[in-house]
Amino acid sequence: MCLGIMLSMHITKTIESRTQCKHCDKISDGFTGENMNYKIIDKETYYRKGVFRHFSEDCKCSTSMTARIDVTDLVLFSKKAGTKFYINFLYILSKVLNSRDDYRMGYLWQTDELICYDVINPTQYVFHEGTETCTPVYTRYDEDYESFYADALKDVEEAKKTREYMLDMANHPNWFDASYISWLSYDALNIELPDGHLFFAPIINWGKYREENGRLVMPVSVRLNHAIADGYLVANVFRLLEKEIKSFVGP
Repeated sequence: MCLGIMLSMHITKTIESRTQCKHCDKISDGFTGENMNYKIIDKETYYRKGVFRHFSEDCKCSTSMTARIDVTDLVLFSKKAGTKFYINFLYILSKVLNSRDDYRMGYLWQTDELICYDVINPTQYVFHEGTETCTPVYTRYDEDYESFYADALKDVEEAKKTREYMLDMANHPNWFDASYISWLSYDALNIELPDGHLFFAPIINWGKYREENGRLVMPVSVRLNHAIADGYLVANVFRLLEKEIKSFVGP
């Protein structure tokens, strides 16, 4: 896998293409992909109203953090079950980011609307040793582990054959960036985006796990836009990851 960041991912559908559900406040933008529904957030009643205004108008910036999480039990589980640790972690990460509205936010620059997707899907990266390049691949998030595992594995294998850097952005606006830096157990990672870029998709990276005091720990980096997340929400991702790992592997 490789470190990949996809910019300029704002939705390009026009306001005329949107249709609203008759029974709720959810909107569909007419995308041909799956799980594209979202709800519009009222900025005046948004619980982060003041913070959002400040960091989307006065001081546009992001916030990021790197921490090591304990993956000992997940590594042992993966080996015992004969499954891939990488996909197991990708599933847990996807479940965590879909567990809270704050991690599923988006921005429609054409209409200046703050939105929250029903579901966000991981965009993972397949590295090609021969060319030292990578291919981004979208995987549909499914709460059912077995379905997600099969889909992710299939997507990776297809990407190995494709070997192209093609982004179907029009059909995949509800995504988050998931990139595995397999060559290094790093201590810090910083990702810069253009100043003023209201890019709300989570950018998650993780590196090679290593042994510390008899446990296996893995560096994970979380980047979120400061307009929709602060230090607590970023740190909360790490807490939820370790909590979900315990739930996933069982007693």
